Amino acid sequence: MLTEQSAATVRATLPAVGAAIGEITERFYARLFAARPALLRDLFNRGNQAAGTQKQALAGSIAAFAGHLLDHPEQRPDAMLARIAHKHASLGVTPGQYEIVHEHLFAAIAEVLGEAVTPEVAAAWDEVYWLMAHALVAVEKRLYEESGARGFREFEVVERVEETPDVVTFALRAADGGPVRDFRAGQYVSVRVGLPDGARQIRQYSLSGAPGETVRRITVKRVHGGAAPDGEVSNHLHARVRPGDVLQLSGPYGDLVLDCGPDTPLLLASAGIGVTPMIAMLAGLAADGHRAPVTVVHGDRSPADHALRADHTVYAAKLPEASVHFFYERDAEPGTRTGLVDLTGVPVRPGTRAYLCGPLPFMRTVRARLVERGVAPADIRYEVFGPDLWLAQA
Repeated sequence: MLTEQSAATVRATLPAVGAAIGEITERFYARLFAARPALLRDLFNRGNQAAGTQKQALAGSIAAFAGHLLDHPEQRPDAMLARIAHKHASLGVTPGQYEIVHEHLFAAIAEVLGEAVTPEVAAAWDEVYWLMAHALVAVEKRLYEESGARGFREFEVVERVEETPDVVTFALRAADGGPVRDFRAGQYVSVRVGLPDGARQIRQYSLSGAPGETVRRITVKRVHGGAAPDGEVSNHLHARVRPGDVLQLSGPYGDLVLDCGPDTPLLLASAGIGVTPMIAMLAGLAADGHRAPVTVVHGDRSPADHALRADHTVYAAKLPEASVHFFYERDAEPGTRTGLVDLTGVPVRPGTRAYLCGPLPFMRTVRARLVERGVAPADIRYEVFGPDLWLAQA
């Protein structure tokens, strides 16, 4: 927890820092990449940097952590820290990189706030930073130990399946022929690819196969940027990667995992490519013989856009008490519903634990409806693809 003096200083300056945090993170990344261009080329997501979403996520996490230290001094925000730590571990982040971030972040704070950054203010926010950094380093150390390895391993593509015009599933086997550590349903891997300009960009993709398989399966949606640039890695994978090619994968990470008993009612809600971790969860539940009710909810543009739809249906059908609710904006078929996901009429049993994955507005809406219907907020888990803007937009 913060010292009393630092807590008082952070409380007094949080409004000013919060108001300037967007400019601070803008300056921070500019300084960081000027000094360490390899970080932008080979570690940070260039698409998220161009769109500004990574800056928003960093700003949101710092402000949320500081606010939590003030409002709940006796406890750490472990859920937020775990989500960040899993992402960092999948990227291979090292303790030394926190020193680099500290150097450029605090230089940016001084540039933006100027004389307002007295020695007392600098010391207080320095304490906030290192409390957060040391907590993340500790969690990441544990994750690396559990994984048994840090970094990337080569996997050969053994199958490519065109799910929809914009979604492809790749099946991959360890190129060295050795065993792979099993994963928990809902986890993801980082995939590192070499791009034509020499950059080695990294993206995370949920494992969409069943736990226990000898191959890794990832399902990749091609990102069309619209006003922003198209997705570098997703388009590279779609256009260039075929069976026989080799990709570099991290171990499995991610904290959106099933952690319930066989008698816990579940609700698995997804939209678009957010379906991928739900497929692994359904496969795991079917293999484990989950007895309690499972409510499956999914929204998509149309049945033709619904990636892994057959798997979605088949795995749900293997559960003794599953109900399936598919929503399509157009071309809805008999047994499905037209429009956006609407939980009206969807069964939500007492004691339900919910797992959400999809666009942020979708998850916010579903979470609100679930809370209204009596689901405890602590029993609603979510996964954000890309920078976690939930806190930044709260």
